[in-house]
This record gives sequence, C-alpha cells and structure tokens, in this order.
Amino acid sequence: MSAVLQMTAFSLALLSTLFLLLATCTDCWMVNADDSLEVSHKCRGLWRECVTNMQDGVRTCDQYDSILADHPVKIVVTRTLLITADLLAGLALATLLLGLDCIKLLKEEPHVKLKMCYGAGVILGVGSILGLVGSVWYAVDVYVERAMLVSHNIFLGVHYDFGWSCWLGMAGSVGCFLASVLLTCCLY
Repeated sequence: MSAVLQMTAFSLALLSTLFLLLATCTDCWMVNADDSLEVSHKCRGLWRECVTNMQDGVRTCDQYDSILADHPVKIVVTRTLLITADLLAGLALATLLLGLDCIKLLKEEPHVKLKMCYGAGVILGVGSILGLVGSVWYAVDVYVERAMLVSHNIFLGVHYDFGWSCWLGMAGSVGCFLASVLLTCCLY
C-alpha cells in the first residue's frame, strides 16, 4: 500500500510541478474578455504581452522592458511566488524520487527513505501554498481592476479576464498540495 501511495504522490507531484512551470513561463495570465467583435486576441503574462491576429493567425509578443524595471505589484509578487514554488517543487521531486521504495538507494534504511518522503511532502506543501497565493493574488488583482473600471463606468476598449496560465498555476498548486497531503498524512 505504501508503494502505491508513493507512486501516486510522485505522479501527481510531477504533473503538478510541470503545470506550475508552464504557468510561470507562459504568457496568458490575462486575456481580453471584450464582448465586441475583436480581430485580435490579447494575452498578458508575467514576462510579456502577446497579440494574435484572429484572421491570419500571426502572433506578435512584446517583452517587458526589464526584469528590474518598475512593474505592477501583481506581476512582481506573482513572479516571485511562482519561481519560489517552482524551485521548492523541483527540490521536493528530487527528494521524493530518492525516497521512493522502488529506488535502490538507501534500500537498507527504510526509516530514512520514509523521512525523505515526509520531507518532500512538507516542501511540496510550502511550495503549493506559495504557488496558490501567487496565482490567486494575480486573479484577485485582475478581478478588482476590472470591477473598479466597471463600477466607475470606465471603458478602455479592452477588459481582461483570467487566462489559462492563471488556471494552470492554480491547478498545479492544488495538485502539489494534494501530493503533499498524501506524503505527509497518508504514508504514516
């Protein structure tokens, strides 16, 4: 039963870590949600802003000036939290891989392997919380920004909504949290 839980947790952690990495790297955290007829699809990400022409499919992206330039707080906080979550999830995966029963390293020390799995679960839990806070922070800021514009009857031509990268970050964080629960609560 322990090996099945370990493999389930490892698979879930691996998939969730990939989701977190993709969310960090991709550029569709906000998408235009205007109901009028649009000829282009606009996405804003943590690192750049892209516009896709819907008629011919040509996509152009503008990188943000610099990582050190003045950016909105939501971008800086989300970048920081997601990069930290990515690093912690990667560390947890490496620790978990070494702690799996099917790996021959430290085979004669089952208590050490169990502690490695537990430690990986704790690290995944911290990473998942950071990733979830970053993703939800960004989503709430997008919602508040849109609500403020609507409440003041301001129309700038484009309204933004949550993009698939934001949802991917949330899904990856929740998956890492579930893997953490499996490793910390169910293995003992």
